[in-house]
Parts: sequence; C-alpha cells; structure tokens
Amino acid sequence: MYELFRSISKICSCYFPKYCKELAQQLGIGGWVKNTKKGTIVGKLQGTKAQLDHMINWLSTTGSPGCKIEKCDLTNWEYVARIAYTDFSIRF
Repeated sequence: MYELFRSISKICSCYFPKYCKELAQQLGIGGWVKNTKKGTIVGKLQGTKAQLDHMINWLSTTGSPGCKIEKCDLTNWEYVARIAYTDFSIRF
C-alpha cells in the first residue's frame, strides 16, 4: 500500500470533495479530502499504486465538472505496510 498526501491548487466548484470521494470509493481508496480557506484542496490517499495512479490522473487532469485545475502537488509519498484509512471521507 502507498500513502500520499496531496495538495491541489484549483479554481473549482464547491462540489469537488464530493466527486473526489465518489471516485475514491469506486476505486477502493481510503483517506480524506477537504477544501482549505485558501481555495485549494488537500487530502490524504491510501491504496495500491494502480489505484493511486488512476486517482492522481483524475485529480491532475479531470477533476469535478466545471473545475479548472491550476496545479497539482504530490508530497510525502510513503510506503505503508498497513493502511490507516478503511474508508474515504470529506473533512470540514
């Protein structure tokens, strides 16, 4: 399993976390996502490399309907032996 912290700078609809959660659940990824006061999106993802590759592609190029992705930063890649997140949530 891989763990990844994402920081995404975006101009997007307020529904981005909802769409992110839906895709993460479809892919079987654990973690969380939230909007920041600065208008960016941050989160933590855990899953297999294949799961994360699919999610990263969506976060970097597609996003939610009506959003414009300005920048996508990937930080804190780490291999974890056991996942800490069994589901995916939206934080506030």
